[in-house]
Amino acid sequence: MKNPFSLDALVAVLVVAAGFILVSAQSLPPVVASHFAAGGNADGFMPRNVYLGLMSVMAVGVPILLALGPSLVHLIPPHLVSLPNRDYWLSPERTAETFAFLRKHGIYLSALMAVFLCFVHWLVIRANKLQPPHFSASLFVTGLVLFLLAVAVWIGVLIVRFHRRP
Repeated sequence: MKNPFSLDALVAVLVVAAGFILVSAQSLPPVVASHFAAGGNADGFMPRNVYLGLMSVMAVGVPILLALGPSLVHLIPPHLVSLPNRDYWLSPERTAETFAFLRKHGIYLSALMAVFLCFVHWLVIRANKLQPPHFSASLFVTGLVLFLLAVAVWIGVLIVRFHRRP
């Protein structure tokens, strides 16, 4: 069965993320409150075009880097790969399956990161609609906890997969 969440799906997620950021950023003021203190009050500002460029690079570039790591692990000498039961999982008859699994899970993590960064961007837009700008710490913490739970599940799947030997 073909992986329902392939590299093509990640590219689609990144295109949607970039489109969301580009379109929604037009509602931002010319000078964007882009950094907020612990209480949610703005304490850093930047021109909209700089914010737009930075957020676009983060929401697309960081996920691409996350996807590249597992995709390039096959280039690392096997003795340098840190993996439970490394000799078993990197034996010649299993390397292709192991690397495919790592690539697939790198794509999942990349998509999660893109969605989370779009959520943060939405919070910045929301904050800039208020006068004075105010960032919702409670919404951010909720989103962060959900993101970290998803990452914990992602890590758990990797641990379960590589700690067991069929």
